[in-house]
Amino acid sequence: MSGLEGLLDGLAVALTFESLLFALIGTVVGTLIGVLPGIGPALTIALLLPMTYGLEPGSAFIMFAGIYYGAMYGGSTTAILLKTPGESGSVITAIDGNKMARRGRGAAALATAAIGSFVAGTIATVLLALFAPWMVEIAVKLGAPDYFALMVVAFLTVSALVGSSPLRGLVSMSLGLVVGMVGLDFQSGQQRLTFGEVSLLDGIDTVVLIVALFALGEVLYVSAHQMTSRFDVMELRKGKTWMTRDDWRRAWRPWLRGTSIGFPLGVIPAGGSEIPTFLSYTLERKLSKKPKEFGHGAIEGVAGPEAANNANAAGTLVPLLTLGIPTSATAAVILVAFQQYGIQPGPQLLDTQSSLVWGLIASLLIANVILLGLNLPLIGLWVKILEIPKPYLFAGIMSFALLGTYAVNGSAFDVGVLLVFGLAGYLMRRFGFPISPMIVGAILGPLAEVQLRRSLDIAGGNLTTLVSTPFTIVVYLTLAIVLVGGFLLRRRPTHHEILVEASHDDTVDCAEIEAADGKDDTDGKGGAAVGAGAKPSLDKESADGNGTGASTPPKAEKPPTD
Repeated sequence: MSGLEGLLDGLAVALTFESLLFALIGTVVGTLIGVLPGIGPALTIALLLPMTYGLEPGSAFIMFAGIYYGAMYGGSTTAILLKTPGESGSVITAIDGNKMARRGRGAAALATAAIGSFVAGTIATVLLALFAPWMVEIAVKLGAPDYFALMVVAFLTVSALVGSSPLRGLVSMSLGLVVGMVGLDFQSGQQRLTFGEVSLLDGIDTVVLIVALFALGEVLYVSAHQMTSRFDVMELRKGKTWMTRDDWRRAWRPWLRGTSIGFPLGVIPAGGSEIPTFLSYTLERKLSKKPKEFGHGAIEGVAGPEAANNANAAGTLVPLLTLGIPTSATAAVILVAFQQYGIQPGPQLLDTQSSLVWGLIASLLIANVILLGLNLPLIGLWVKILEIPKPYLFAGIMSFALLGTYAVNGSAFDVGVLLVFGLAGYLMRRFGFPISPMIVGAILGPLAEVQLRRSLDIAGGNLTTLVSTPFTIVVYLTLAIVLVGGFLLRRRPTHHEILVEASHDDTVDCAEIEAADGKDDTDGKGGAAVGAGAKPSLDKESADGNGTGASTPPKAEKPPTD
């Protein structure tokens, strides 16, 4: 079945009344949760996983499609109005978007982000439908060494390109691999790291782990660093138009260019959405006739990166659905959602679960349309949510996490595991260790172990079998290029210049941006904890991205001295 035929079949599934209702519920709930500072798509889906346990797989994944795009839209809202980039993809949006909001053009910034998300999401979803069958044709020809090579790529790109320290990323990934080893050995039946606890024989539930690290860890970190009980939200001026004719003229090209940058870097693991958004911002500034406007409210600085971010999110679904390999935290959570229904994504998925997969892809298109139709008129409603005092919001998230965790297996032991790993998540954020590598390591580690053992069993223990095919050689060479290229891109002077420029006039705190750098799809340093109330000062260390990601105490304003 070709991609277009599959997409048409998926639309037939997704356009039923029941499917449209679940898509609507998903987009509303996803936006409702995603608009909260620090709550990215990965955490939103993890928190809402227990809601779908009583649903059929098709309905559940249609709802996930709405949640996925709804949470991403909510993230751009907080970046623009609250100057709190809760995920790496919103870091650049917070720079010019918040400047526009401070100049009374918050409505235009939100409209630019929403329409850019719609354009990029629609194009990227169609490309996903076209690429998926082609990827499957390649995947069915791969052997165990080839799959192991792809998993090594996922491990290293997610860990080495997340946050400011590759070493910390590797440490986090190693912790995830250890967590993935807990339980019975799948070949020998030997107990591993169970410490005599019967409840650990089946391993640590990945849903519990995700909710603990993302939800509990985030709430503890934000609560520990907040300095006010309410969010400082930029007001939307009444009577202001969404976008002028000049705004449309300046935005449509960045939307298309951002899409062309974000989608391929999502298909190829390149360290999450941070790199494509920075590349898009840099490109738009070079192509602009008014480059000095960037950092001070240029609409191109919102349009391009926001399109790149959403196209990148759709691109990550290509390796997930066709190879079963998650390349981001959000993709890892979606993989867990598949596994909860006894479905393993991979080359056979399009054959064994054809209606489910194409219904999911078609629902992404429908969710895009629903978001555009609902969220532009209802932006005032989402902003009202941010007026709820922080203690009430944090208490609600904690209660939701605890009840959802208990509902997974009805086990009090799982609640204890949640609390332990929630504390671990807080400590990791406090000391600048990224969360995404640990999640990917815990989920993908057991699958990589299966492929490694299978390869060595077939080759009689000969390690050279791991690099014995042309595909594995190409993959490892590509991995080396991606790692070196990603490192150089992240160390370019433009990265520093963008962050320093964004910090002028105390509009977007550089430390806030760095704290969110690598969060959600590539959650790195604790994200929105700074934006939740603390007002850290700008210094060279935080601008360079070498800080720990922890909030620094506010300093009294004084003239700069050399």
